[in-house]
Amino acid sequence: MSKTKQATKPKQGKIAVEAENIFPIIKKFLYSEHEIFLRELVSNAIDATTKLKTYAMKGDFDQELGDLTIDVILNKEEKTLTIKDRGIGMTEEEVLKYLNQVAFSSAEDFIEKYKDEANIIGHFGLGFYSAFMVSDEVEVKTKSYQKDAQAVKWSCDGNPEYTLEYIDKEDRGTEVVLHISEDSSEFLDEGRIEGLLKKYCRFLPIPIRFGKKTISEEVEKEGKTETVSKEVDNIINDTNPLWKRNPKDLTDEDYIQFYQDLYPFSEKPLFWIHLNIDYPFNLTGVLYFPKLSNSMDYRKNKIFLYSNQVFVTDEIGQIVPEYLTLLHGVIDSPDIPLNVSRSYLQSDSNVRKISSYITRKVVEKLKEIFTNEREKFESKWDEIGIFIKYGMLSDDKFYEKALDFVLFKNVDNTFYTIEEYKDHIKDHQKDKAGKYVFIYTNDPENHNLQIKAAKDKGYDVLWLSDVIDPHFIQMLEQKLEDVRFVRVDSESVEHLIDKDESLESVLSEKDQEKVKTLFEKINDQSGVIELKALSPDAPPVSIIKPEFFRRMQDMQQLQGNPMGSMGGMDFFNIVINTNHPLIGEKLLKMRKEEKKEGFAKYLVDLAMLSQNMLKGERMTDFVQRSIEFLK
Repeated sequence: MSKTKQATKPKQGKIAVEAENIFPIIKKFLYSEHEIFLRELVSNAIDATTKLKTYAMKGDFDQELGDLTIDVILNKEEKTLTIKDRGIGMTEEEVLKYLNQVAFSSAEDFIEKYKDEANIIGHFGLGFYSAFMVSDEVEVKTKSYQKDAQAVKWSCDGNPEYTLEYIDKEDRGTEVVLHISEDSSEFLDEGRIEGLLKKYCRFLPIPIRFGKKTISEEVEKEGKTETVSKEVDNIINDTNPLWKRNPKDLTDEDYIQFYQDLYPFSEKPLFWIHLNIDYPFNLTGVLYFPKLSNSMDYRKNKIFLYSNQVFVTDEIGQIVPEYLTLLHGVIDSPDIPLNVSRSYLQSDSNVRKISSYITRKVVEKLKEIFTNEREKFESKWDEIGIFIKYGMLSDDKFYEKALDFVLFKNVDNTFYTIEEYKDHIKDHQKDKAGKYVFIYTNDPENHNLQIKAAKDKGYDVLWLSDVIDPHFIQMLEQKLEDVRFVRVDSESVEHLIDKDESLESVLSEKDQEKVKTLFEKINDQSGVIELKALSPDAPPVSIIKPEFFRRMQDMQQLQGNPMGSMGGMDFFNIVINTNHPLIGEKLLKMRKEEKKEGFAKYLVDLAMLSQNMLKGERMTDFVQRSIEFLK
């Protein structure tokens, strides 16, 4: 051990700041993220250790490195928290240089410039000084790696005055001792500190130890297996995380295990993309496609941003496009500094390049799976379809690329691209303007009757039940001028198709007027009575909602309107099929007016029942009348 230099008394001085009230300013303006101090101090320890390893590799340090584990030590009795490393340490001159010079033009300018920033640590080298957010006093005990270096202790109680003295310290490296203040006593809680270490330091490249932990293991004793408990070092971090490794050395199980470590209790991801680029910027990471539920309650902000394996944030809306925030995983780039503000992210050229790169890699991955493993792509469509549609709605460039692999599934579970589907329906489903008519359902079970009728006429019906489909099909109609979408129960589908044959009503104009008058008389709904000459096989009465109002209804439901309709009103037509036998051969031949009205009302109720519109008292009355008919 080197001898301690003799000094008559500790040196004293003032930290080089122009404003006397710098520490109250630090406490006040960094308080909203005061937990960040632990990340900053551990990061400093990592830097010091990494530098020493670099010196050793270059031959500038020829001593034994030894155990480089960083220790985080909590002492509740002393009310201290210590971060201890065995890195390069500091000389007396370096302490004076690095700990005593905080470059502020003035406290007032500082307040004015950064009062609206969410996170300002690091803008002026404040990483170390974040310790004062939670401490009444900070001590730094340090010894340089250089031969015959003298250990020193620097201490400051939250004022510009500091004390520097020589001490005995056997090991090289630095110990930062925080005397936790009364109003920050939460940082004397073991669980709180361990949680912060796992949040910010989980993947740092040097082992970080936080005391001991008890584990159970099975051992063989006298031919029997026993479970015993033992204490081991509590190492917080994985120093070689998956995204830093070569993809050739990784298996699918490795990727899945890493995902489940990041998101415990989550379902297995659908697939993933391993990112690795070193020009024109540095970026590594793994992005996963999670299983998405068919709702707007998507789990966003599940991509963790790291800078050199140090956690920065999980709010990455400024780094990737909005729709990509549905992905999960990790992005690590040293080109994004640890302390980022929203305004910085919006203006930084590297961030824009990173965003474009990630978008391109996602598109390439989707296209690759679609082209080479279409069956796999189709099998996962129910999960990835929402993501692709969301992306097409959000980003024109993504839209253009995704047109080649966005799929439509029909009610028979057959998949088509847009061009494939046009070719499939070209002979049967075009309107008089030459547009392809994409007939769809969002509820095959409730639309079973209409689907059967459409298929009987040779039409194909798509199944579009994603929550964003109303917006998606409207966008496609605007961008694809030769396509229109019509729900299978909207208006009379056969009248939207350009067919040669046309049906005439079997009823005379006089009888048609009688039918219309009768149904208008018993109409206690808001629907409009409409007579149409349809096939005798079509229902006698149908409830038809115009496509425009139906979409408005769907979009209002998507936006949280519980009424799901425009202003609480419902728009629909009651279509009477004048060619159905129940109208011409039964209804009109009834003698008693009361019986006619009851029968007409029953037919309307039957149509409403098929649309799931018959509720409450009206449903009860319908059931009772049905029983009477059976009698």
